[in-house]
Amino acid sequence: MFQLSDQPLDITALRRQMQHPQAGAFASFEGWVRNHNEGRAVFRLAYEAYAELGQKEGEAILEEARQRFDIIDAACVHRVGALEIGDSAVWVGVAAAHRDAAFAACRYIIDEVKARVPIWKNETYPEGDSGWINAEYRATED
Repeated sequence: MFQLSDQPLDITALRRQMQHPQAGAFASFEGWVRNHNEGRAVFRLAYEAYAELGQKEGEAILEEARQRFDIIDAACVHRVGALEIGDSAVWVGVAAAHRDAAFAACRYIIDEVKARVPIWKNETYPEGDSGWINAEYRATED
């Protein structure tokens, strides 16, 4: 399941969806809104997405992970809209029989989502100005 959401993420509910009797491992990644970027303080940010293409590409990434790694289930939810410092911006969860596959698939999914899903970030700075972070830039971030 890939989802773009304008609502706060319920991490407990998302994690619960990954519980399977055959799973011996679960790996997750949670990205939070931080208060700085590129040496500048960030006051808040907003994400915008091309929803139709984003949904399609996100689902393709999850299917690729299922094909490449020995996993049981995978999911990713990315926020859109206005977020404050500390808010959860993205969540990835992977269930697998073993930890190696869960870790590898989780890393693959977040890296591919950042590189391929059409989501743009607008940062607002304390001075009142703002700046867009485009997909090409995001693909090179850690």
